[in-house]
Amino acid sequence: MPKDAPQDRLAAVRAPIGAAHGLPNAHYTDPAAIAAESDAVLRRTWAGIGVGAEVPQRGDARPVEFLGQPLLVLRDDDGRVRVFHNVCRHRGMILVDAPRRIEGAIRCPYHSWCYAKDGRLVATPHVGGPGRNAHDAIDRAALGLAEVRSHVWRDVVFVNLSGDADPFEEAQADLIARWAEVDQPLHHGGADSHFTLSLDANWKLAVENYCESYHLPWVHPGLNNYSRLEDHYHIEAPDRFSGQGSLVYRQLTGPDGARFPDFDGLTPKWETGAEYVAVFPNVLLGHHRDHAYAIILEPAGDARTVEHVHIYYATDDTDPALRQRNTAQWKSVFEEDIGVVEGMQRGRRSEGFDGGRFSPAMDGPTHLFHAWVAGRLADAP
Repeated sequence: MPKDAPQDRLAAVRAPIGAAHGLPNAHYTDPAAIAAESDAVLRRTWAGIGVGAEVPQRGDARPVEFLGQPLLVLRDDDGRVRVFHNVCRHRGMILVDAPRRIEGAIRCPYHSWCYAKDGRLVATPHVGGPGRNAHDAIDRAALGLAEVRSHVWRDVVFVNLSGDADPFEEAQADLIARWAEVDQPLHHGGADSHFTLSLDANWKLAVENYCESYHLPWVHPGLNNYSRLEDHYHIEAPDRFSGQGSLVYRQLTGPDGARFPDFDGLTPKWETGAEYVAVFPNVLLGHHRDHAYAIILEPAGDARTVEHVHIYYATDDTDPALRQRNTAQWKSVFEEDIGVVEGMQRGRRSEGFDGGRFSPAMDGPTHLFHAWVAGRLADAP
């Protein structure tokens, strides 16, 4: 909804769930409304753009485009993951156009200005004329790469493009506390534990679908055979996150009875339990006794989303065959959601749909997400 939209429309979304309407169709179909929303909801918050496992070694660099901004995710010489604007401070040339290992400095392919992996400008060849690599007008100390405020949690690389959001530890204090006992080292399963899915739908619909278990009997009949609708509970933290939990998680078992190792020291809750949380705005997390995953929702267009799925384990020596089965199983589950998510996107073009209503018994987590988006817009400068 554009910033000048009537406040009563936002109020209707933020109303108590029994009376609330969902976000209007424009949030999914109108470029102007989506642009205004993206600024308030994605640019001014902590949004996910990738995972640390994509830059595992010092010097590894990966270019990312987020909200039209060319960014560079880089692991520096100290092993810290950092995010910079992926442009040379000289003439705005893109510095890194494909994932690669940077052995020395980041060299601009246009005029060879060079940057250290901490962003410092360290070389400006011929900037003062042939053979003169300095000039009084070029202050290297002031022309390092522009760094983007970032934070890594559960290996997810979050960025705050506006630079003015509350510190991540404060913004997500409730979830960090809720999952304190599973705040343990996560070991990415490698190439066989990562896949992407493309959806012809606005990214918010993927969040809305993930938040709730209401659709399980019809969209995931296989999963519902053992993890039934009645075996789930709501997770609700207004203005922070929402999702669902299961009381009947069943570990994957190999032909020889092998299973993935458990995370250390878990309370009995996790023996048969699992939790699935949407971290507002665009990160979907799942945790189980023996593995976890992170899904980064990339808004690739007003009505196109790319889901980047990464699966993690408690140790780095898990059985490859079992990992591949686990990846295939999750991919199958997530693929089952594509049809309904894309169907909702098509439905948002209907003049007969007014944003919809929510079941007070079943849609609490989804309503919280809608209310959060509406709240961000209402509070936008």
